[in-house]
Amino acid sequence: MSKTQASQSQIQSVDALDETNQMARGLNNRHVQFIAIGGTIGTGLFLGSGKSISLTGPSIVFVYIVVGAIMFLLMRAIGELMYKDPSQHTFINFITKYLGKGWGHFAGWTYWLALVLLGMTEITAVSTYFVTFFDTFGIDLTAWKWLIELCFLVALTSINLIAVKVFGEVEFWFSMIKITLIVAMIVTAVVMVVIGYRYPSVTIQGMDHAGPAGQAGLANLTDGFAIAPNGWMALLMSFQMVFFAYQMIEFVGVTVSETENPRQVLPKAINEIIVRVLIFYVGALLAIMLIVPWRTFQPNADGSFASPFIMVFQYAGLNWASALVFFVVITAASSALNSLLYSAGRHLFQLAGESSNPRVNRIATVSDRKVPARAILISAGLIILSPIINAFPKVSSVFVLFASASSAVFIFIYILTMLAHRRYRRSADFLPDGFVMPAWKVTNTLAVAFFAFIYATLFLADDTRGSAVAGLVWLAVFGGYCLLRERRRAAR
Repeated sequence: MSKTQASQSQIQSVDALDETNQMARGLNNRHVQFIAIGGTIGTGLFLGSGKSISLTGPSIVFVYIVVGAIMFLLMRAIGELMYKDPSQHTFINFITKYLGKGWGHFAGWTYWLALVLLGMTEITAVSTYFVTFFDTFGIDLTAWKWLIELCFLVALTSINLIAVKVFGEVEFWFSMIKITLIVAMIVTAVVMVVIGYRYPSVTIQGMDHAGPAGQAGLANLTDGFAIAPNGWMALLMSFQMVFFAYQMIEFVGVTVSETENPRQVLPKAINEIIVRVLIFYVGALLAIMLIVPWRTFQPNADGSFASPFIMVFQYAGLNWASALVFFVVITAASSALNSLLYSAGRHLFQLAGESSNPRVNRIATVSDRKVPARAILISAGLIILSPIINAFPKVSSVFVLFASASSAVFIFIYILTMLAHRRYRRSADFLPDGFVMPAWKVTNTLAVAFFAFIYATLFLADDTRGSAVAGLVWLAVFGGYCLLRERRRAAR
């Protein structure tokens, strides 16, 4: 038998692999493509990009490209693994298969807990942006934040419970709204540059000082350009900021077990990630800095930054821009929360199914609509504790530490995923005719080294050092427990 014939004989059909898959393949190509787009566009681009621009100026574009390229390598590794077995509900399962049950147990529960904690921060963000949106019309809803959070969570949980196809359709429209705003902003910027648009000093929503007058043009990018205009420390800090802006890009890898024709759809969705990065991040940032000189991005007295999108539209004379941008930001935060509920539900479903505890095992059931309803409801029930936690300052401060640490532990999951991919490439399971990651020995090692570098940068600043230490404590304590637990079980 030839090598090609041997490899083809290893490729099991999706129908054969789906014999143990209880989910419905209700996501089509359109859904997955836009879910992948949504996974790369979060609130960080609309609101947080001002801070990242202030750190390094125009060179922030190179940082976004470098980090985007590394995240693409992560997705190629996940894609290769999921192509091999598209019936898996999560890429975490490959950590269990190739690194052992100890690391798999650690990764699975850590990832689920991190998703829940992120969900708590996202539901708080949704209500904050909602209040800000109505504040632009002179309506104060601050006293109703808890009700806003409850209503949003009930609505998004219901979407997840109805059917996976409904979830896919909602994410499609969420992504469409985000894309429309970005494209509109880029087009506005191009027109302003072409006509040499001059703008006066204006009062900008979210900025405690007036925005200075100026002119749109290439000079805003080139004048005083330097790779590290604020020092090399600021450049290093920008890498971690941009990295966390890309967080949850791996979400598309969780949808594979519910996707029609996954071996055709998944490679296309992943390969187009680089194009999305160039258009939606690099394109947007260049457009912003063509209009607003990068040195204009200065923190307010409370350390916050105005939205670059609001600045561009208001300089263009669109005074209703802040309401529009915050509407889209609400959409982006809702999309993130919707995806977190979906992902958390699938991960808890998987963990419960692997548990030896009968009570936990009962969670691993699907509803008549082929969704893991119990796992979704439990995850949502924990997320709704957020407004209660925020009501108690001492508890809230501890929660903030855990929430920030949850972002740090994502790095551990990414490293374990790359290590599992290395084991897969050296195993008898490897499919040379699959969705193969190119030059894997180099690219895999490069990605692992980069993730380690990002974690190291967390120790450089006071506001991230605590989360870095907490993450290492979690790795040592819970990771050590998981490995010891599995070693004892193996010894029986």
